[in-house]
Amino acid sequence: MPTSHPPPHAQTSADHPLEDEFAQALPDRRTTLPALIRRWALRLIPVILLGAAGYVLWRDYHDLAFADVAAEVRRWGHRAILGALALSAVSFLLMGVVEKVGLRWMGARLPWGPTLATAFIANAIAHSLGANLLVSGAVRARLYDRYGVGLTQVAGATLFQGFSFAVGIATLAGVGLLIATPQALAASAIATPVARTTGTVLLAGVVTYLLTCALHRSPLHAFGRTLALPSPGKALVQLSVGAADNATAAAIIWILLPPGTVDYLAFVGAYAIACVAGLVSTVPAGAGVFEGTLSALLPRAPAASLAAAFLGYRLAYFLLPLAIALMALVGDTLRRR
Repeated sequence: MPTSHPPPHAQTSADHPLEDEFAQALPDRRTTLPALIRRWALRLIPVILLGAAGYVLWRDYHDLAFADVAAEVRRWGHRAILGALALSAVSFLLMGVVEKVGLRWMGARLPWGPTLATAFIANAIAHSLGANLLVSGAVRARLYDRYGVGLTQVAGATLFQGFSFAVGIATLAGVGLLIATPQALAASAIATPVARTTGTVLLAGVVTYLLTCALHRSPLHAFGRTLALPSPGKALVQLSVGAADNATAAAIIWILLPPGTVDYLAFVGAYAIACVAGLVSTVPAGAGVFEGTLSALLPRAPAASLAAAFLGYRLAYFLLPLAIALMALVGDTLRRR
C-alpha cells in the first residue's frame, strides 16, 4: 500500500484549516452508496431554476423542427463524432494529471492507475450532479480510503482541482478575448471593447494569482479563513493544464458546428462565460443555463446547428462519462461488499 509523506507545508492541519473545514463537510468514508445517492439527490433541487433558462431556450428554439436537428447530426460524419469523443477523453485525462499533482501537493503519492480512475469517476459524477467540490470530494474520499489518503488530503486535492479549473478557464477566456480579431468577435454578441476589457481583467487576475503563489509563501488569511497556496511550479501546472483542459472541452462543441460559424478564439470567450453562468446558477451540469447563455452570445450561429452541437456535447462530455462512472462506482461497491 502506498504511504503518504506530507510536504512541510501540508504536515499539520493548522496549515490547511480551509481544507480541514471542507474535509469535515465530506460524508464519512464508510457511508453507504444509498446514503450518498440520497445526498446527491437533494442537490437536484436547483433544477427549479431551469424555468428561467427554459424560457430563453424556448424563445430561440421553439420553432425548430426535429428534422433540422437530425440533419445537422447526420452532417457531422464519423470523423466529427470520433473527434468529440476523443476530445472528451483527453479532457478527463488532463483532469487526472491535475489530480496527480494535487495529491502530491498534499503529500499523497499514489500510482497513476487509481489516480486517473478516481479523477474520472469523481469529475464525471460531479459534472452532471452539480455541487462539484462536495460531490467530487465525497467520491474521492470513498475511493482513496483504501490507499490511506486522509480526508484533509482529499479536500486539498479537490480544492486544487477547483482552482485549476478557475485559473485555466480565466486564462483561456482572457487570451481568446484579447487576441480574437474584431471580425471574429462580430460573429458573437461580445463587443470588441468589452472583450478586450474582460480579457485584460481575467489575465490580470491570473497573473496576480501566480505572483501571489511565488512571493507569498505563508498561508493567506481572509474572511476568517486560512489557505495555503501551492508552489509557483504547481500553480503553473494549474494554469497550463487547466487552460488545456477547458480548451479541449470547448473544442467539442466547436468542431460540431458548421465550418466558419465562429472563430475558435471568439468562441472560447463565449464558452467560458457560459460555463461560469452555468456554475453560478447551481443547476446540475448548468443544464439549460449554459445553452441559453451560449445561444445568446452566438446570435449568428444557425439554431439547428447549435442545438445539435449542444446535444453532442452533452452526450460526449456528460452523459456517456456519467454512465461509465456510475457503473464503475456500483461495481466497486459490490466488490468491496
